[in-house]
Amino acid sequence: MPDQPRFLLLGEILRPHGVKGELKIRVLTDYPERISELETVYLSDSPDDENAPGYRVEHLRRQNEYGLLKLREVKTREQAEALRELYVMVALEDAVPLEEGEYFIYQLIGLSVQTVEGYDLGTLTDVLETGANAVYVVDSPTYGEILIPVIAQTIVQTNLEARTVIVRLPEGTLPRS
Repeated sequence: MPDQPRFLLLGEILRPHGVKGELKIRVLTDYPERISELETVYLSDSPDDENAPGYRVEHLRRQNEYGLLKLREVKTREQAEALRELYVMVALEDAVPLEEGEYFIYQLIGLSVQTVEGYDLGTLTDVLETGANAVYVVDSPTYGEILIPVIAQTIVQTNLEARTVIVRLPEGTLPRS
């Protein structure tokens, strides 16, 4: 089982917005509305920073696909400018609880991917978030990089204890040999 991270990504600060310390962020969570409900978020240039400082959330409002985040400690455009390109994170214990059958990306990376027929495809190395559905990126010694859509017809079983994902591949997913 992978080590649990201390923080999960919520967004990335792009630039200041206005003159009162508001931050324009690229939203990296499926639950952006939850950010306003958080007491504290953490900012750092690395999602692996165990000592990221906390900031109190005043509000988050949406602007198209972006968020405008206001933190209580950030009162001026200059203070906001100093936070450019930092990640906005939530402590794992404050994250939205997952529904049955949902997983955090850190839990999926490194899982072995196998077909329903028992063929070992390779290792799950990344999860791409697309508009329609997520896509698993599998590093395969036989086929190179395989992209597998994360849809009910494709993902048969995810077993974190066994560290496996069982898939039923759509026709044409693998190159012909």
